[in-house]
Amino acid sequence: MKKTLLIGAALLAGGLALSYDASAHGGTYRGPGDTVPPGGGGGTGGGPATPGPGGPGTPGPSGPSTPGPSTPGAPAGTPGAGGGTQGPTTGGGDAGPDLTTWDFWWGFNKDQYLNLKVKTRTTIVTTGGDDWLLGKGGEDQSKDTLSPTPEQIRDTVVPALKAVLEKERGNDLITGALIALAKIGDVTTESGTSEFEQIIKAFLKDGNQEISETAAVALGILANDASVETLTQLLLDQDEARRFMGKTEIPVRTRAFAAYGLGLIGNRTSDNELRKQIAATLVGILNSPSFSTRDIKVAAMTSFGLTPLDPVSPEMREETKDLNTDAATSRQGQLKYLLAYYDEANERANSRTRHYMVRAHAPTAMARLLAGQGKDFEALRDEVLTKLLEGVDKNSKYNREIQQSCVLALGQIADCRKGGKKNPHSMAAAELDRIAKEGEQQARRFALIAIAQIGARPAPEGVEDPTGGRDDLRKMLLSRMAKAKGEQSAWAGLALGVHGRALADQKQPPMDIGAVAALRTEAEACKNPSQAGAFMLALGLIHDTESARMILEKLDYFAGSDETRGHAAVALGLMGYAQAIEPIQKILDSSAFRPELMKQAAVALGLLGDKKMVDNLVKMLGEAKSLSSQAAIASALGTIGDRNSIGGLVDMLKDSGKTQTARGFAAVALGIVCDKELLPWNAKIGENINYRANTVTLTGEDKTGILDLL
Repeated sequence: MKKTLLIGAALLAGGLALSYDASAHGGTYRGPGDTVPPGGGGGTGGGPATPGPGGPGTPGPSGPSTPGPSTPGAPAGTPGAGGGTQGPTTGGGDAGPDLTTWDFWWGFNKDQYLNLKVKTRTTIVTTGGDDWLLGKGGEDQSKDTLSPTPEQIRDTVVPALKAVLEKERGNDLITGALIALAKIGDVTTESGTSEFEQIIKAFLKDGNQEISETAAVALGILANDASVETLTQLLLDQDEARRFMGKTEIPVRTRAFAAYGLGLIGNRTSDNELRKQIAATLVGILNSPSFSTRDIKVAAMTSFGLTPLDPVSPEMREETKDLNTDAATSRQGQLKYLLAYYDEANERANSRTRHYMVRAHAPTAMARLLAGQGKDFEALRDEVLTKLLEGVDKNSKYNREIQQSCVLALGQIADCRKGGKKNPHSMAAAELDRIAKEGEQQARRFALIAIAQIGARPAPEGVEDPTGGRDDLRKMLLSRMAKAKGEQSAWAGLALGVHGRALADQKQPPMDIGAVAALRTEAEACKNPSQAGAFMLALGLIHDTESARMILEKLDYFAGSDETRGHAAVALGLMGYAQAIEPIQKILDSSAFRPELMKQAAVALGLLGDKKMVDNLVKMLGEAKSLSSQAAIASALGTIGDRNSIGGLVDMLKDSGKTQTARGFAAVALGIVCDKELLPWNAKIGENINYRANTVTLTGEDKTGILDLL
């Protein structure tokens, strides 16, 4: 499945060269994945294309418009390994794609905006608990017309996937089925054991590295508390793990995936003591001497940020002098630890343990741990903001990748209060405006997204003038869109869409009419296909139906660019423009050999609620010959999440006359359709991540990273 999954990533890349060395490896595909040049990462690079969550909106730098279920389309190669603050503007060296284009950011972040399953599941039902698999909760389920029923999952899908694991030997089939079972999830028995956990665990000792490492990822996706012990043993390369797997050493890739698995469990478990245990293990890895590759430590840092410990009230908090102990005690302790780990002043004394590429993921981790925290965290939030601002100061000596991460994190932490010049929130806005005008190229573009996010976030209750800076922040984006040229203007346009969508999601007053009109004008005037998609998607994000007819015309105007037509279709889907259904149906019917356009057209129709499209896609999947087409269709079917696709997918999975890769993609699609989570499992890793600080097990040139899985 490795090759298949990889293809998914290529598809995400939107218009970029497709990689036919893809695998069904759990289903690959995210975004401009194929476009990320090698470098930066480290790691063995081998291994199968793990089956991850490849879903549509995978974070990868893959193309923005393809949301599919397959692998996330991570940035294919790793961003440059160099560490200077300047570096090439292309973000990856002289050869390879330009990683500074907006498509990459959209590829990693689109899942949260498309969120098709919310549309197909009119009533949100928890699919991972006992009631789901036991067929209870019928009243709610009856309202949920397009979600898979508990009976379908229990009696049709699960037996078909288990049969594959019992009888088949092909990589694509096994990895696809492992990931699918993990996404579905099961109930624990009376003895407290999980059937799926035992099934998946057995494949850890498979002689095939691709299957073995996929099993490690699958245990994390399953998110059963009982898997923590096994994943910890793998990560730490302990004797118990070596004996179980029959190896003298646990491979680096398997250890990195075990670290990500711990983070996925830490993110979902309700047991705070278990989260503390996970946090302590990850801190031990972060403090250990540097490995020959950075994969394990980057995975540990990412997972630490995904494992939020319960906060402790100020009066109950007892800080110790041991940051390591404190980091596994409370949310506040985690943040204090990360501040010290990130701090450039501590780097020299810890040069053997704190590589800059690992530290580049600390701002993201801090932003995730601060999310949702109120006034009790005001002082700590200000401390984090102040330290991040040091990292992006125009005289900063921090490495380029760290500065880029700081920019993104500021967008997640600061709010739009009206404060004085020395208020860290106001300082963040001013510094981001400076960076957007004169910073390093990638930081400039990330700064526009950060400005958009801050502008939509009000200060906590009790803060004077909690949204007073919003107009100024919006003007910054409008100014960049009008004055900047080319790609920078497109980023500003997309940022306005992100801003408007965030306002709606947070039930804030919408963007003013003048800003919407300016965005429409840019979209209508833009003739460059590589930039027009950003403006159209922005209008889709803010549900501007007045621009729908103009975007519908762009479907024909950009007939020579599958990628841009796909963006136009998705934009129309986002704004719910029903009149677009028929023309997009025609595009879908004629795109059998144009996988990127096919996938985006399918997603658009899913957003528009087209009930006929699923049967057509299942038929197309059965007839598709190329890996790229199979990956695109499987990804689209999974992303849409319509239970009407299950029968055809199960038939295809059982059909021995089909290729193993095609059947593997059917398994991938089944897992996505029946997923216990609404968003792809790896979306929580890819969202707002600095994909320029890359390793091959995060997102790789060969599409075998955690963000490349479906």
